[in-house]
Amino acid sequence: MQLLNSQWAECLPERSERKLLRRIAARDREAMREFYLLYYRRLARFLRRLTRRHDLVDEIVNDALFVVWQKASDFRGDSRVSTWIMGIAYRRGLSLLRAESRAHEHMVLPTTEDQHLRDPVAEQSDLAELLESALEGLSHDHRAVLELTCHLGHSCGEIAAIMDRPVNTVKTRMFHARNKLRALVPALAAPRGAHIDSELTLLH
Repeated sequence: MQLLNSQWAECLPERSERKLLRRIAARDREAMREFYLLYYRRLARFLRRLTRRHDLVDEIVNDALFVVWQKASDFRGDSRVSTWIMGIAYRRGLSLLRAESRAHEHMVLPTTEDQHLRDPVAEQSDLAELLESALEGLSHDHRAVLELTCHLGHSCGEIAAIMDRPVNTVKTRMFHARNKLRALVPALAAPRGAHIDSELTLLH
């Protein structure tokens, strides 16, 4: 009975979100506003993991949500609503980032010396902040799979749908992302390495 109650509780938000999409497909602007409020923070957090260009996040979120307004009627219910919208945000984000990359191929990236001046170990006081810094050392795709798994609760199958990649590719990216993160965090927190090692069990 407890399991059934838990499953029912999990279904309620999904049913509510699907209802919102049906209203959006019927051009209900209030439903679109509710959907925006429901997903803006989740999308913004995910996209901040995906790119260091935080100035582009609002643009990508708005672009993704505009696609929802245009394409709500295309949602067939083959996945969770969250999987569908994250897939849109991921693709729109990559598209914009590639365009920005082509336009700024000769931009000067921060050097090792610049990073040293920020002195991340001195500025960061706990594991959460060290993880934030370490995540900056991962690729877009590696940051994305960690965010989608650890913070947004998507399964490998759902992430495969979001990224439009085979499940085995997602698992491989997750493996390499976790390994690299486990290596980066102690490197950033060398003076406190022993303490950090005990905390990093969450990445296993």
